[in-house]
Amino acid sequence: MSKAGGGAEAPRRWLLRLVVSFVFSQGAVSMARPAISYHALELGAGARAVGVVTAAFALLPLAVAVPLGRRTDRQRCGPLLPAGVGLVAAGSALAATAPSLVLLAAWSALLGLGHLVFVIGAQSLVARQSGPDEHDRNFGHFTIGGSAGQLIGPVLSGWLVGGAAGGPPGTGEHSSAVALFASGVLALCSYATLWRIEGRAVPRRPGGGGAAGGPPSLPVPVARILRSRGVPAGILASLAVLSTTDVLTAYLPVVGEERGIAPGVVGLLLSLRAAASVLSRAGLTRMTARLGRQPLLVVSCLVAGVLCVLLAVHLPVWALALSLVVLGFCLGVGQPLTMTTVVQAAPDSARSTALALRLTGNRLGQVAAPAGAGLVAGAAGAAAPFVLLGVLLLGASATAARSRPNRPSTAETSDGSDGAGGSEGAGSSEPAGNTEDAGTAASGGGPAGAAGASSTASRGNSSRR
Repeated sequence: MSKAGGGAEAPRRWLLRLVVSFVFSQGAVSMARPAISYHALELGAGARAVGVVTAAFALLPLAVAVPLGRRTDRQRCGPLLPAGVGLVAAGSALAATAPSLVLLAAWSALLGLGHLVFVIGAQSLVARQSGPDEHDRNFGHFTIGGSAGQLIGPVLSGWLVGGAAGGPPGTGEHSSAVALFASGVLALCSYATLWRIEGRAVPRRPGGGGAAGGPPSLPVPVARILRSRGVPAGILASLAVLSTTDVLTAYLPVVGEERGIAPGVVGLLLSLRAAASVLSRAGLTRMTARLGRQPLLVVSCLVAGVLCVLLAVHLPVWALALSLVVLGFCLGVGQPLTMTTVVQAAPDSARSTALALRLTGNRLGQVAAPAGAGLVAGAAGAAAPFVLLGVLLLGASATAARSRPNRPSTAETSDGSDGAGGSEGAGSSEPAGNTEDAGTAASGGGPAGAAGASSTASRGNSSRR
């Protein structure tokens, strides 16, 4: 696995710039999404219509995620970042002027497309420029940027929405345009740290081929990626965690309107959840070393599921804040762990596609969960969707508990070599049955068994390279 040139300092510099850029872009998205919900309420939307507008955020990503991942597997990641930022800024500004729910949903979809473009480029950059033993740490640091953006975005959104109108809670009299325009400006701040963010040592595949000077390589089939052990469980856990975050961001304003909670307080509650996610991701490396990646994922989804069910109860604000802090801590663990799980289970030549499949699952959840939430909320109240999310998280916890990772973490760091070639053969490019055998040999036969499984699978893949 190639890293950015320049020794140990270079990866820290590119990662720091990427994290800062993610703070701005994610902050813009987190600022725009509650504002879009309030704008929908201004236009006369009910709970069901808010669910439809929220689901539109994920429609375009469903269609373009995998093609973007295929493209990123063969070309540079860097150009996707400024393109994504531009789309986020445009979607926010256009949503501020939307005169109808149809146009508001359309600009929400454009905002979602920009977010997807940025995230695919950024996650692929982390996967490509990190060694196998650095994925948990670097993905954890990367997602800290996302949590920091989710921390500042809702606070600014709630403050601007509430302060710009003066309507009391529960009346629906808010002005969201200021918050949406401000989110567009915040997104453009990402450009300050996007220069020279991709290392010069990243290998290129001219003309879509394989290694330099070699024959063109065929893309790894999607079905083979999905058969790699650990990938389906990682995708489901990621879908559940992100759907919870998404519906929480969209529906806590609706719950606040029902319960008389001011927009500024709702924004503060959402930011408390994000702050707890920052804390959990800052300590992710230590928690993973102590508990293991799979047990940590299982426990975090389990606790988050129970807390989501609890949110459906009419709690006082202080109890709601405490529940959201613990929920944010648990949700913060899930995303970076699923990134590492999917990256290390997929073929090295299809890591961006695997990440895109994970994001496709996320967006599918972002379409289905808000739509389902809208139906449930229309029938049983705005807090009822949290019960649905709790069940989804509990199911993801059970699935993760039954799934063993494709590549044991001991095989990633057992020697001083790069490990990329061995890990590719050990768990990714063979069919499901052979993948299981290779993983068993690596885990049960010690270092020699791991090396044997890796070399055997690598010989089987040599013709495809």
